[in-house]
Amino acid sequence: MLKFNPGYNTFDSDSYTVHLESPKDPNLFRDIFPYDEAPRIGFNHRLVPMRMPRNIWITDTTFRDGQQAMPPYSVRQVVDIYKMLHRLGGPEGVIKQCEFFLYTPKDQEALAKVQDLGYRYPEITGWVRATRKDLKLAKKFGLKETGILTSASDYHIYLKLKMTRRQAMREYLRVVRDALEVGIVPRCHLEDATRADFYGFIVPFAHELMRLAEESKSPIKIRICDTLGLGVPYPGASMPRSVPGLIYGLQYYAGVPSEWLEWHGHNDLFLVTSNAVTAWLYGCSSANGTVLGIGERTGNPPLEALILNYLQLRGNDAKIDTTVITELAQYFEKELGIVIPPWQPLVGRHFNTTRAGIHADGLLKNEEIYNVFNTEKLLRRPVSLALTDKSGLAGVALWVRKAFPDAKNHPAKSDPRCLKIFEWVAAEYEGGRNTAITDDEMLRQMGLHLADWLKENGYEA
Repeated sequence: MLKFNPGYNTFDSDSYTVHLESPKDPNLFRDIFPYDEAPRIGFNHRLVPMRMPRNIWITDTTFRDGQQAMPPYSVRQVVDIYKMLHRLGGPEGVIKQCEFFLYTPKDQEALAKVQDLGYRYPEITGWVRATRKDLKLAKKFGLKETGILTSASDYHIYLKLKMTRRQAMREYLRVVRDALEVGIVPRCHLEDATRADFYGFIVPFAHELMRLAEESKSPIKIRICDTLGLGVPYPGASMPRSVPGLIYGLQYYAGVPSEWLEWHGHNDLFLVTSNAVTAWLYGCSSANGTVLGIGERTGNPPLEALILNYLQLRGNDAKIDTTVITELAQYFEKELGIVIPPWQPLVGRHFNTTRAGIHADGLLKNEEIYNVFNTEKLLRRPVSLALTDKSGLAGVALWVRKAFPDAKNHPAKSDPRCLKIFEWVAAEYEGGRNTAITDDEMLRQMGLHLADWLKENGYEA
C-alpha cells in the first residue's frame, strides 16, 4: 500500500503490516549465526537513505558498562571522571548523558555526589532491570530518565528468560507504564538487537512504545544494543546485522524520532566505532560510549573516538575541550592502573610517535606531512620520535630539534656530526639491541659530537 512520507514528501510503497510474531520455538538465525563457525554477513542489496539528524550527541556509560569490565571505582574517582566528562563535552553538552548503576551503597553515594555538583551536562540517568523494585530506586534518586533492560533476541527471550515473545513484550510494556506513571522517561534497551527478529518482534514492540508515548505525552526512548558486536555498517547488508537497516527501519516502520534513538555497540568484531558513526549517519541522534572504550568483554565505542568523529562531522562550534582526552587517559593510567596499548589512537603513548626515517624526514620539512592534525594544540601531545636503526639520519636530526625546540640553526640530517651519532645508533643494533635509544643516551652522544652546537645555543655540553 502507499503511505505519504513527510520526510521525503513522497508516497512510499509499503506492504509490511506491523504484527507481533510469537512462535513456539526461538528463531536463532542459524544460517547467519552457525556458532561453530564465524558469523556470516548476508546481503539483500537494499539500500536505505542516509539521513543524518539535525542534532547528534554522545552519551556515556563509563559508570555502567565500563564498570562491568574493571575493578569498581571509588566514589572520589567517579566524581573526578564525571567532572572531566563535563569539561570534555563542552558547555552545550555534546556528552549529553551519563549512565549510573543504582544498586550498592557506594553506587548511591557516588550518584549523590555528582548530583551535588549541579551540572546540566552530562545529565545523570540510571540503568535498571525490568522490575518495579528497580524503578523505585530510580524514583528515589530523582532521576528524570532511566534505562530499562528489554532483551530483544530469541536467544534472550526464550533461552534466558524462558518466555515467549508475547510474554516478554507484555512484561516490558508493564514496566514502561510503571515508569511513565511515576514520571520517569523510560529508555528501553533492546539487548542483542543484532540477533533479533526485526519485523517479528522489534518493530511491533517499538510500535507499541510509540503508541504509549503518544498516549502519555512523554518521550519513550529506545537504545539499540549490539550486545555481541555483530552489527555491520555496510550498505546493502541484510537484517538483523545491518546498522543502517536497524536505524532506518525503526524510524520508517515504527515512527521512532531520531532524538529518541540511541546506539550502543560492542567491539567483538572490530567495528564498534564505525557502527556508532553509521548509526548517526542513518538517523540516530545518540551514540553511547565509554572512556577508552572500556566495557564488557571487548568494550564499547571509545568516548574519545566518538568526540573526534563528532568534530569531523560537525566541527567545533560546541566548544569541545579535546585536551581533556589526554587528561582522562593519564588519570586512568596513573590513578586506576589501566594499561593503555602504546599504539591506541589518540591516547596511546606512541600514537603520534614515529620510528621510520622516511617519516622523520617528512616531519623535519613540515610536521603536517606525517601528523593527523595539530596534536599538540588539540591533545597537548606533540609529535615524538622513538629513535632506532630504522630512523636514519633524519631521525637523529628530528630528535635534536624536538629535544631543543628553542635552539637556533638546528643541525641538518646531512651534518657530519649527526652522521657520527647515527653510526653509533646503527652499531648498537648491529650488536643485537632491540629497544629504542633513550633520551639520556642521546644526550651523551650529543655531548660527544655536538658539544660545540650545544654551547653556541647556551646549553651545557
